[in-house]
Amino acid sequence: VPAARPQLRIHSAPAPARGEGPRNRPGTDQMGGGSGGRGKGMPRAMAPVEEVDVAAVRYKPAELQAPHLTGFPLRAFVWLLESPLLGPLVTSILKKQNNMTQMLQHTVIPERPMFYPEYPPQEPERGVVTLGDDRDPVDRVEEALSCLAPYDPSGRFTSADEKNPFLYWKIRDFAYAYRSGITTPSAVAELVIAGVEEWNNKKPPMPMLIFFKADDLRKQADASTKRFEKGSPISVLDGIFFAVKDDIDCLPYPSKSATTFFDEIRPVEKDAVAVSRLRKCGVIFIGKANMHELGLGVTGNNPNYGTVRNPHSVDRYTGGSSSGPAALVSSGLCSGAIGTDGGGSVRIPSSLCGIVGLKTTFGRTDMTGVVCDAGTVEVASPLTSSVEDSVLLYSALAGSRPMDKLTLRPSLLCVPNLVSSENSKILQSVKVGKYTEWFHDVPDNEVSNTCEDALNLLCSTFGCQIEEIILPELEEMRTAHLVSIGSEAFSDMNAHYQAGRRTEMTLDTRASLALFKSFTSADYVAAQCLRRRIMYYHMEAFKKVDVIATPTTGMTAPKIPPSALKGESDYVVSAKLMQFIFAGNLLGLPAISVPVGHDKQGLPIGLQLIGRPWGEASLLRVASAVEV
Repeated sequence: VPAARPQLRIHSAPAPARGEGPRNRPGTDQMGGGSGGRGKGMPRAMAPVEEVDVAAVRYKPAELQAPHLTGFPLRAFVWLLESPLLGPLVTSILKKQNNMTQMLQHTVIPERPMFYPEYPPQEPERGVVTLGDDRDPVDRVEEALSCLAPYDPSGRFTSADEKNPFLYWKIRDFAYAYRSGITTPSAVAELVIAGVEEWNNKKPPMPMLIFFKADDLRKQADASTKRFEKGSPISVLDGIFFAVKDDIDCLPYPSKSATTFFDEIRPVEKDAVAVSRLRKCGVIFIGKANMHELGLGVTGNNPNYGTVRNPHSVDRYTGGSSSGPAALVSSGLCSGAIGTDGGGSVRIPSSLCGIVGLKTTFGRTDMTGVVCDAGTVEVASPLTSSVEDSVLLYSALAGSRPMDKLTLRPSLLCVPNLVSSENSKILQSVKVGKYTEWFHDVPDNEVSNTCEDALNLLCSTFGCQIEEIILPELEEMRTAHLVSIGSEAFSDMNAHYQAGRRTEMTLDTRASLALFKSFTSADYVAAQCLRRRIMYYHMEAFKKVDVIATPTTGMTAPKIPPSALKGESDYVVSAKLMQFIFAGNLLGLPAISVPVGHDKQGLPIGLQLIGRPWGEASLLRVASAVEV
């Protein structure tokens, strides 16, 4: 979806103080090469990326122009967009209003295109344990388990007879309870079934799952319970309940991507690789989780199956597109979930629902069996209630497919050794990059101030350092991401779209696809040229810092307008939700959202950490420190 696009200009003044809005200062257009000597009709020429004076870049707050539509106005707008005569005119106006036409069609970009993320060789990570891509997932999980602090049940359990709530138990809490005879997977399954029914029967309902079979859940739980009775559980993940987003294959369910028809054109024959790796570890899958249709939205709105509501406030969105997975974990119905993240779709709902969302490096996880497995921005990644659980789930899920090993050359798969004697010393050396003007460019400074408080606490507790950085061409990054994900999404759906299946899609999906259809091949190549430029800026920043910190979203969970339940198009809200997420997808960098507090209304706030390519272990180490 179109997102807010901050404009950048040259400046040499210091960043504003905490909570202060971005300052407007005079300057020339560094990326455009200035306007002097440029005749009428002449295209803008960007300076080669190596020649851009990063220290002189000036930040300007975002200005997005797009209507908020529901009901009949939305239906009329979609009719206009899909009209052969009027549609091109409407999309042209929208793109010109948001500077996309100038950027993509009237700008000379000197860099060659980068059609998927390409990374320079990375230095080995410190204080890690190597898991190995090709090892059995069970062995990898066992290795990762040894890297966590020893489990102490005293805070959770005092006697085998005590009744304890199962909400917000971590993976090791369940593992201990099963091994100690406090409960069984079958007993927990009955609680999950009752919880799903209770949420579905609430007013308003909470449709977190699209496909759910109580008998299948009981069958899986019974098999796990018998393994514990025999004293032979498969791994620490045996008997742990997980959900799977509806664009990831998981037998015996179809994969509809929350449409009404997609299973008719793409039958499911076997588990996705990510699902099969978890199943080998003894995981119990509770069903297919709801999502924004085809993943083309970040609120979670879905008229097909009902819009998932935020467990922290049921009149608000969960965020999307992994809305169901986030709500299930946040509500305590399962310990974790597998989602997909092509435009913040794991991190955004994790932030709004107060859980942990890890987006892995592009190519780190095998996408075989995921509906959108051929794009250049999307990954399958975990959502969990804690960083500790993210470490365990990541260790089972990760492992590149053979083609990606050849083309992307991933660094060794590893996890942080959090019990190493080096851990404190490594944290003391961590430098956190912060682009202050961008960091505080949010509608409510309560979001950025809470995140800044978390960073300051991290530094005072562990000795980390905050380094001011500048990331040029954020506007270009947002546009390049939109064109990349939009063109790839439309390419995937084009045959079905042209065959008339678009009438079976929701109105906001049709509006997005109509916009994506307007992108040309030249637009796509220009976006890939921008991808190379922006990769350069971030790699230069990572020469100075270890991670980059931002708020995960520019706002807390937005309200669900009553008129939106049958469809909504609100690019302005989407822009605020997506403001900080693009580097993770366009550049394929690993990123994680960690809950760090709440606003005055009690809504969760997430801090995002962005890491170096293949640097998940270092990212998880810092995230674990933030969580403490």
